[in-house]
Amino acid sequence: MTNELQDRAAVVSGAGSGIGRAIALRFARAGARVALLDVAAEAAAEAAREIEGAGGMAAPFPCDVTRQADVLAAFAAAAERHGPVDVLVNSAGVAHVGNVERTSEEDLDRLYAVNVKGVYNALRAAVPAMKGRGGAIVNVASVAAMVGIPDRFAYSMTKGAVLTMTYSVARDYIHEKIRCNAVSPARVHTPFVDGYLARDYPGREAEMFERLSQTQPIGRMGRPDEVADLTLFLCSEAAAFITGSNYTIDGGFVSLKM
Repeated sequence: MTNELQDRAAVVSGAGSGIGRAIALRFARAGARVALLDVAAEAAAEAAREIEGAGGMAAPFPCDVTRQADVLAAFAAAAERHGPVDVLVNSAGVAHVGNVERTSEEDLDRLYAVNVKGVYNALRAAVPAMKGRGGAIVNVASVAAMVGIPDRFAYSMTKGAVLTMTYSVARDYIHEKIRCNAVSPARVHTPFVDGYLARDYPGREAEMFERLSQTQPIGRMGRPDEVADLTLFLCSEAAAFITGSNYTIDGGFVSLKM
């Protein structure tokens, strides 16, 4: 246990798996009271049980981030349980593989609803509660927001929006003591990666995993806990002078790519 977020109420979306789950667990170890939002109710509940079993404070809140009423209700229930939100992490997101010709209208709408509208809905719920008191927000973007990646048309579009929303909120609420930053991972080894390889490359999972790992100059994928540690720093008082920034966590993908 550490104390970077002692006595802080934190809300993490997409907290049932992957990066969001790692962030929720890390925040709890840092002393936060964590509200875990996820459309997968049992996954969020399991993560909350893990936190409480380790002596932390957490509660799951089933929530579809694409529905503003759901998000507002989840924030209200979390505030009743843990107090007004001090820290928000927008981690909920979905992926898509395809160029513009292989991106259907349904694909685009689905990614927009989760990755863009979902972030907007959580910001819309958190910012009024933070005004005057201050708070810290981290939005999980992607290196896809900054560089051209093959076959990521819709995903790149949404993560670019996440990044520009970050800058907008940071600028608009700097005098309300609200800090807003983004983290932009490259490939991170999550259950999504394993599922993608099993579905698209059956029998070649190990080969393709190694190939994807080598796209990072450092020679491996990131780990969810590494993204969680960076996110914790940005939400802590150690980062009190940081707002409106985007932090890549990418094994050199953006700056060292040859």
